Amino acid sequence: MRATLLAIAAAVALPAQAAGNHDQGKKLVEEKKCETCHNNKTLGDAKAVYLRKDRKVSSVVKLKAQVAMCNSQLNLQLFPEDEEHIVAYLNQAYYKFPAQK
Repeated sequence: MRATLLAIAAAVALPAQAAGNHDQGKKLVEEKKCETCHNNKTLGDAKAVYLRKDRKVSSVVKLKAQVAMCNSQLNLQLFPEDEEHIVAYLNQAYYKFPAQK
C-alpha cells in the first residue's frame, strides 16, 4: 500500500512531458504533406513557418492549438494522439519549448 502511494506521489510530482512520440510525429507530418502546404504559404521555404521571428506559436499550448486548427481546417482526420505526436516532433525539431508543468 505504501509503495503504491509513493508511486502515485512520484508520478504527480513529475513535470508533464510531451505526450507524443516525435518519430511518429515526423512520419505523420510527411504523410499529411504538412510542409507542402507551408511551402505554398511561404513561397518556397516550408520551414520558415516554424523559424520566423514573428511566428504565431510562442508556447506548447499555442503549438497544440495550431496543430489542431490545421487538422480541423484541412480535414486531415488526425486523432488527438496523432496531434500530440506532431506537436512532440515540431517542438523537438524547431520550437524547443520546455516541458509543461
